[in-house]
Amino acid sequence: MAKVAAVVVAAGRGERAGGGVPKQYRSLMGKPVVRHVFEALTRHPAVAAVVPVVHADDVAAFKAAAAGLAMLPPALGGATRQDSVRAGLAALEADAPDVVLIHDAARPFLSPALIDRAVAAVSGDCAGAIPALAVTDTVKSVDGGRVTGTLDRAALRTVQTPQAFAFRPLLDAHRRAAEAGRQDFSDDAALAEWAGLPIHVFPGEPENIKMTTADDFARAEAIMAASLGDIRTGSGFDVHVFGDGDHVMLGGVRVPHTRALAGHSDADVVLHALVDAILGALAEGDIGVHFPPSDPQWRGASSDRFLAFAVERVRARGGAIAHLDATVVCEAPRVGPYRDAIRARVAEIAGLALDRVAVKATTSEKLGFTGRGEGIVAMATATVRLPFGAQP
Repeated sequence: MAKVAAVVVAAGRGERAGGGVPKQYRSLMGKPVVRHVFEALTRHPAVAAVVPVVHADDVAAFKAAAAGLAMLPPALGGATRQDSVRAGLAALEADAPDVVLIHDAARPFLSPALIDRAVAAVSGDCAGAIPALAVTDTVKSVDGGRVTGTLDRAALRTVQTPQAFAFRPLLDAHRRAAEAGRQDFSDDAALAEWAGLPIHVFPGEPENIKMTTADDFARAEAIMAASLGDIRTGSGFDVHVFGDGDHVMLGGVRVPHTRALAGHSDADVVLHALVDAILGALAEGDIGVHFPPSDPQWRGASSDRFLAFAVERVRARGGAIAHLDATVVCEAPRVGPYRDAIRARVAEIAGLALDRVAVKATTSEKLGFTGRGEGIVAMATATVRLPFGAQP
């Protein structure tokens, strides 16, 4: 069986789509566009290795988008797309694959079936194959606003990624193009054609759109929302009593206090409540089922591990978290000054945009055990989208 690797080209600046960040890091259904790509490739059984190519200014954004996924260290992109692809190919050379897939970070609808077809298309003496769609509209050539001709659309195709190639011939072609000073190829297939490699086509997918403008994001949200139409809501509740210490952990943030919360792990009531809310939406038990307090390995554990686990359970079922909402009930410490930090930390752990995380705080008006300052309560709600029929 051929060894397959993938290069994800994510070094572009693509800011036409808006959002104030390169389009590959803009949120789509609660996680960065490129995260959808990384998940599709790293979870596909035929893909043995994935190397991302990123801009030097985006390393922090990349790390956040790729958290928890098994990939090779990122290669740094160059001044052009060709430079970036060549850097990704070079990163694979030490343990060279037989087949390499080149995919744009801005194409998040990368289906397993499309990956299957890409891998299958490069076989025998086929040096390269690209996904293509037939042109259905009439195509005109235009000069200065005047129509100069009508093209035969039967011979035309629009081209997508992932483009699949025999690894060594593509790397050699890239190096030859660099030596010749050729930087004008619009895709890897055009470069391969210049190098004399035979390129074939295989069926692409209309849904495999490239994110370029704000309208593309609106369309993508609609496509994804339609595919994730099974909307679930779960609730979570957690309480911990105060013990000796000088801080409490709330939502992954260390909050100074005259006492600490007691518990088997780090007693982070916010994260624990969020975990139970997510697991509740999935109908997969509660935090105690997956991380029993009787197990010594979880003694003193950081609760971000528990939240990351719950989030991964959603993604493993092909779903997405739409929103997380937590409420903290205590007389002290004051949560307000740390609210934004808690929201940011939860969003980071869960791989969500900040506007999909809410944190609120209140007191119990001196009533009950929270009113007496004996402990802290947290309540949470999680809204989760799953594909219809998704199985645990």
